Formats: sequence, C-alpha cells, structure tokens
Amino acid sequence: MNRPHLSARRTLLAIAAATAIGAASSQALAQAPTIRIDGSSTVFPISEAVAEEFQKAHRTMRVTVGISGTGGGFRRFCRGESDIQNASRPISTSEIEECRKAGIQYIELPVTFDALTVVVHPKSFLSDISVEDLRRIWEPAAQGKITRWNQVNPAWPDRPIKLFGPGTDSGTFDYFTEAVTGKSKASRPDFTASEDDHVLVVGVSRDVDAMGYFGLTYYLANRDRVRGLPISWKGGRAVAPTAENVLNGSYQPLSRPLFIYVNAAALARPEVRSFVEFYNRHATKLAAEVGMVPLPARAYEYNATAVAKNRVGTKFGGVNRIGVTIDELMTLVAK
Repeated sequence: MNRPHLSARRTLLAIAAATAIGAASSQALAQAPTIRIDGSSTVFPISEAVAEEFQKAHRTMRVTVGISGTGGGFRRFCRGESDIQNASRPISTSEIEECRKAGIQYIELPVTFDALTVVVHPKSFLSDISVEDLRRIWEPAAQGKITRWNQVNPAWPDRPIKLFGPGTDSGTFDYFTEAVTGKSKASRPDFTASEDDHVLVVGVSRDVDAMGYFGLTYYLANRDRVRGLPISWKGGRAVAPTAENVLNGSYQPLSRPLFIYVNAAALARPEVRSFVEFYNRHATKLAAEVGMVPLPARAYEYNATAVAKNRVGTKFGGVNRIGVTIDELMTLVAK
C-alpha cells in the first residue's frame, strides 16, 4: 500500500535532482569562459555557424554573437567590449584612431568574399542595371527628384520607385555608397532602412516597384522572394551576382571581402585563441554551408600565420578598396 507513495516520492526526488542538475549546468554555463563577438549582420551567418560548431566541440566554452552593424560593432570593439568584430568593410580612419586612443590593437582577418546584391521584386521590369543608373537612383541629389522609374531612364515605366537598404551603421551601406555614388555614406536618405536584412527582403518582396541591396547570403536564401540583378560597370557586360563571378573577379564593383577583427590582447586568453584557430580551420566548409564565398586555402593559411605571429594592423589604411580581387587582397600587407 505504500508503493504509490514511495513511487511519488521517488518521482519528486528525480524532478528535484534534474532541477538541481539543470541549475548547476546553467550556473556552469554562466561561469564558462566567454568569447564576445559583435558587428556586421552580413558576416553574422558564418560567425554564428562557427560559434555553434565550436561550442559542440568545446562544451565548457561560451560564444555570444551580436548584430549591431559594422559601425556599431566597431564602437564596442574599440572600447574593449567585444573580443572579435564582424565587419563587412575594412576598419575606417576614425575607428583606427578610436582603437589607438583606447590602446586596442587588432589583427585583421578576411574570412569570406561577398557579392553585394541589388534585388528587385520577381515581377520587376528590370532584367539588369548599370552602376551609372544605380548612382542616379541612390545619390544624395536624387532625394525628392528621382521618385519614378522613368526619371532614371525614359524607356522605363512611369511608376514610383520604392527603395530599401541597410541602416547607416551598416558596413554594407558604407561599401555600397562608396562603390555606387563615389563617397562612403553619400546616399539619399528617403529610403526604408534596417540593420535586419530580413526586413529588407520582406519589403522588396511585397512591392513590384521596389529595389534593395544586401549580401549574397541573404539573396541566395530568399531567391524565391526576390530577384538579384546582373550589374554592368564602365560600359561592360552585365554580370550576375554569383559565387563563381566573385571568384573569377568579374562581378564588379560590388564584390568585397568580409572580415573578422580580433582584439590582439584577447588572444592571450586560451578560449579566444582556440576559437580563432577553429574559425580558420573550418571557414571553407562553413562559409559554403551558409551560402557565402570561401577564400582560397592560402588565405586561411595566411590568417593562421597572422594570428601566430601577431600581425596587428589593417591592409586598407582606413579606406575601402573598391573592386579589390581575392588575389589582390592576398598581396596587401597589414600596417
């Protein structure tokens, strides 16, 4: 007759034990060595994938990956608030100075290449577009003047232009404006902006007169909702945004390297060094899995050497190099 009571007691003890184990696990996780990553939403997919795989192999370590945009991420990084910075453009002159004042040294590591992709609604009349026409649409002088498609090209329909793009803290915004309008951050302000690329996909997918831009990964993941436009430059043929065209250097000027910046002092912590080494070893496989363009093997070998020899600095001198190819990137020297 006592068995039901004994069984219930055992159940309660089991629940209590499981709760205690869960609490202990949560406490252990909270106290685990933590690697803090922040920055670009474009670089986020590969860094998140690396973080997930790393934590599977290193269950006593914790990795957090935030998305505050390249600009927002660099502000945190240069204050020492993150260990690794995801960046969809090189560190800028002002950010170099911020890090210098704070005593933050960093190692610049390219991790993938990207095809910044101009997208339209699947039923858009556009089949391709030139950089010159993109400039007419997006330059600051277009605000309040270029509001209909036929104002860009008389052969195009007399319909309203609806524009979507990354926010001003985004490295994608910085790179696109410099490549298209000739000056970083020089853009008409009257467009729907968001640091969340999903918001941009939804906006373009719902309006046949819409145009937007973001990284290749988000385009490939949403090809059933938006259409990527081939781009022509300097009178050349229109080239589609594909991994193949990034690798062969023909998709210009919207191909760009993507980076992580590692706080050099943080590398003294075993968990950070272990994570960065893991990132380099697995970047090729994980980049392909998330729809990004892996670098050649020699690039990751270069990264490993840069980390081992503590090669601090940037290859870009605080400015973008529009149209840089993978081969050209590998010849640059960090300073």
